[in-house]
Amino acid sequence: MMKVKENIIHNPEIECMDREELKKIQLERLKETVKLCYDNVPMYKQRMDENGVKPEDIKELKDIAKLPFTYKTDLRDEFPFGLFAADKKDIVRIQGSSGTTGKPIVSGYTENDVEIWTEIVARSLAAAGCDKEDIVQIAYGYGLFTGGLGAHQGATRRGAMTVPMSSGNTQRQIMMMKELGATMLCCTPSYAIYLGESIKELGYDIKDFKLKSGCFGAEPWTEEMREQLEGLMDINAYNIYGLTEMGGPGVAFECPEKCGMHINEDHFIAEIINPETGEPLPYGEEGELVFTTITKTGMPLLRYRTRDICTLYEDKCKCGRTHARMSRIFGRSDDMMIIRGVNVFPSQIEGVLLNVEGVSPHYMIVIDRVNSTDQMEVQVELTEEFYSDKVSEIEKIRETIKNQIKSDVGISAKIKLVPPKSIPRSEGKAKRIIDNRNIK
Repeated sequence: MMKVKENIIHNPEIECMDREELKKIQLERLKETVKLCYDNVPMYKQRMDENGVKPEDIKELKDIAKLPFTYKTDLRDEFPFGLFAADKKDIVRIQGSSGTTGKPIVSGYTENDVEIWTEIVARSLAAAGCDKEDIVQIAYGYGLFTGGLGAHQGATRRGAMTVPMSSGNTQRQIMMMKELGATMLCCTPSYAIYLGESIKELGYDIKDFKLKSGCFGAEPWTEEMREQLEGLMDINAYNIYGLTEMGGPGVAFECPEKCGMHINEDHFIAEIINPETGEPLPYGEEGELVFTTITKTGMPLLRYRTRDICTLYEDKCKCGRTHARMSRIFGRSDDMMIIRGVNVFPSQIEGVLLNVEGVSPHYMIVIDRVNSTDQMEVQVELTEEFYSDKVSEIEKIRETIKNQIKSDVGISAKIKLVPPKSIPRSEGKAKRIIDNRNIK
């Protein structure tokens, strides 16, 4: 595997700032944001009044716990402009979710917000080695989805040659990647693996490509999947994290140490809470991630519950950055499956599968309720090499997966091995769960 360039820090004055100084900046910006929300967003004024909290009550960072939570349902209830803190004439961009069911989620950006978003994505790409010598191919979708435009803005800020391919049209993606000599790839990890598989199937040798690194996000992925991706594409794979609600990708990012994602704390305050009680938890404990924006002026959010489950770390990273780090996302509290009393995350299943020889990283979890008892079936693709093997060998793979899921996850599952390429592919976020228990 080619090595990424030496540790590049886009904004060392901020990214390596003394933590006490950083906290002073956070407090000052938090006070300003709380006042902005109270004065301009009726929902926040109402909730703060109900809680008996005024902007002047925020005197230190721990006072953030006095503020009300914001939920995804609030963004839908207040659609489209109810949470805007700026006049519509000052909003220069709308981004949002796909809105596949019900009302979509939208976020309004002022010029200030677009500038901040560009800055934080530039930091993220720099950490993955991006500079003016690079050719960055962006295979995230463009449009309301924040991935494409966010990565585009950051790559442009870094001075790289930016190739706005968007998602889809895989053969064309590969052709452009090879002919233009792309050195960095930005897309979802599941689509990156699909690209890698397609490169091999089309008869290309990955060594004929010039890819060195990639920034992959928009869906949770495991360390095992990173190893799979790095081996398939012969690159260094970096995790990038963001939410449309916060401003898109770049909220947090991995550096070459790959020991957690640095949160851009000069723009966001992160908390970990108990997802059941809402109680704040200390650094190092696993819980639900909560973010407060402290520089957004278009649609600032107070204590937004992401539903993402992770851990926060405050110790200084070897790369020199001082901002707190978040672990990989272990799962989502609202995507968590409770099966026969056991909490199960898709990432746990994925971690098992990627350690079993003979199966691909493509899978589907199907949950049913039979005679009032939950049943989980894991559909897993065999690789081309193993698909034609003896029945006894295939049965051995099935038993290995079944036993490992029982050991690692703590639940029995039916394992269905299916032919190569029979599970639908995704050019965006991979769909991993079919829960038939909700069908009445």
